[in-house]
Amino acid sequence: MASPQTKTVEIGGVTLHLSAPDVTEQGWIGQDAILHQLLACWLVVDPSDRPLSPRLIGQPGIGKTTLAMAAARLRKQPLYINQCTADTRPEDLLVTPVLAESGKIAYHASPLVSAMLTGSVCVLDEGNRMNEKSWASLAPLLDHRRYVESVVAGITIQAHPDFRACVTMNEDESTYEVPDYILSRLQPTLTLGFPDRDDEMAILKYHLPFASAELLALTVEFLQKAHQLKLDFSPRDGLNILRFAIKRMAQDTKHPMSRDEAWRESLLCVLGEEAVDLEDLARRKRRAMGGQHAPMGLGDLFFNPGDPLHPDADEFDDDEDDE
Repeated sequence: MASPQTKTVEIGGVTLHLSAPDVTEQGWIGQDAILHQLLACWLVVDPSDRPLSPRLIGQPGIGKTTLAMAAARLRKQPLYINQCTADTRPEDLLVTPVLAESGKIAYHASPLVSAMLTGSVCVLDEGNRMNEKSWASLAPLLDHRRYVESVVAGITIQAHPDFRACVTMNEDESTYEVPDYILSRLQPTLTLGFPDRDDEMAILKYHLPFASAELLALTVEFLQKAHQLKLDFSPRDGLNILRFAIKRMAQDTKHPMSRDEAWRESLLCVLGEEAVDLEDLARRKRRAMGGQHAPMGLGDLFFNPGDPLHPDADEFDDDEDDE
């Protein structure tokens, strides 16, 4: 088997050019339990045991890929990231033929196959954006067989014993439905939630140590309120708001923007006008999800939403006033 430093490896008479691992430095803050769960998935506790390939589920920007990067670093293994899209083909996942300068065909191993050959970690990022044909090519890799077959190169590639994998999936509607025979191989499911206030502050400080305490506090307060209202704004959104606000304040040293003005402008540019009033956005989201209101408790079983005897009658009245 090849090492991460090896640029080529030969299998069945075919020379494969390996991809380079990801060397991005990323720290993991908070939610230690899910990090330990991911590391447990990759343990092998007996010679007859094999590692699991879990799904990491959560909203975009919540840190799923960062979690996998942190786990790979703790295991002291190189990391490869295979970005999945609706256009991903089986050859994109495995081996791609490329016309070399000599006029001959050169075979390039994907990040996934490179991780398999070097005994590294691979993240299949946003896996539920990928079609079934591509998933089918990975079925033997994700069960006890642990190999893939490249039709393009005409070879079978066995995974190194140290190879580990996981799949990240966003919870949104712009994705494919992953077939059941693949989901049964991608177990267990590990769900990431939004960070609490202290962890969110620590995450923003880690990435933007030069941000002022006032800007950080404004952003964390906004994000925490969004989380409480079950809105999908993530730490990544907070980082983007902070970065743009800081740049706007530094842009004109003679007539700098005020902190509040820069932050509000950044909020509008990053998330749009709907993010200005989070409570109104949450109400409109509830209406869209459940007609007038999503069921909130036992009162919904016995009273119509407009009934003055409904336990949430005051809230309904407020909604009508807003309209």
